[in-house]
Amino acid sequence: MVKKPGGASAQAPNKAANAAADLESAGRLKQMWMVAGFIRKSDPRALPTIIGSGVAVLAVLVIVGLLTGLAALLIPLGVLLGILASMTLFSRYAREARYKTLAGQPGAAGEILRTMRGNWTFTAGIAFNRDMDMVHRMVGRPGIVLVGEGSPIRLASLLSAEKKKMGRIAYGVPITEIQVGTEKGQIPIRKLEMTMRKMRPEMKAAAVHDLNNRLKALPSAVRPPGGPMPRPGRMPRPPRPKVR
Repeated sequence: MVKKPGGASAQAPNKAANAAADLESAGRLKQMWMVAGFIRKSDPRALPTIIGSGVAVLAVLVIVGLLTGLAALLIPLGVLLGILASMTLFSRYAREARYKTLAGQPGAAGEILRTMRGNWTFTAGIAFNRDMDMVHRMVGRPGIVLVGEGSPIRLASLLSAEKKKMGRIAYGVPITEIQVGTEKGQIPIRKLEMTMRKMRPEMKAAAVHDLNNRLKALPSAVRPPGGPMPRPGRMPRPPRPKVR
C-alpha cells in the first residue's frame, strides 16, 4: 500500500473520499455489497453479467461431468471456477465504476495514487493553482514521479518548476512527468495505475529511504481549503455602554 509522509493528506474528490471512508469502516461482506451498489449504478448490466458468467462456468462443468461420469470431480471444480470467474469480473467492473466516478473531478489522479498498491510514498498537492490544476509526487524505486492533472498548458509550468526543485534536492535521481486527462499528450485516468506499475526500478531501497528523508525536510505546500471561501465583511461593532 502507498505510504503517505507525516502531515500530508490526499485532496480527493468528495464522493470518492466519502466512499473510501465508508468502505474502510464497513465489514468485508458489507464492503462487497456497497461496491455492488456502485457497479449497478455505473452499469446496470454488469451484475447480471457477473452472476451469469459464474453460473455458465458451473453449468458447463456439470454437463460435462454428467456425460463423462466425472460429476463428483467436475461439479466441485465448477463451483470453484464459477466463483473465480465471477470475482474476476466483479473486480474489473468495480475498477471501471471507480474510474467513471472519479473522471473529470479535481484530485481524481491523487485518489488513484493514494490507494495504489506498491512500495511508493505519495504526497498530494505539492503544487497547484487557482484553476485547480495540481501536481502530486510519488517516490519509489523508479525514482520521483510527478503526476499532474488539469490543463496541459497550465500544467507545463507547474511540472517544470517542481522538476527543477526536485533536481536540486535529488541530484541524479530519475524524475518522470505524467499528465492525466483527456487532452493530447495526457493519459486517461484508467491507465494511470498501469503506467506506474510498468516503470522499471532504478534505485535501491536504501537510496529511496534516504531520498524520502530529504524530501520530508521540504516545506509543505499550503493546500486550498475545501468549499467556497467566506466573503470578507465588516466586523460587528461592540455594543455601546449604557449611560446612566
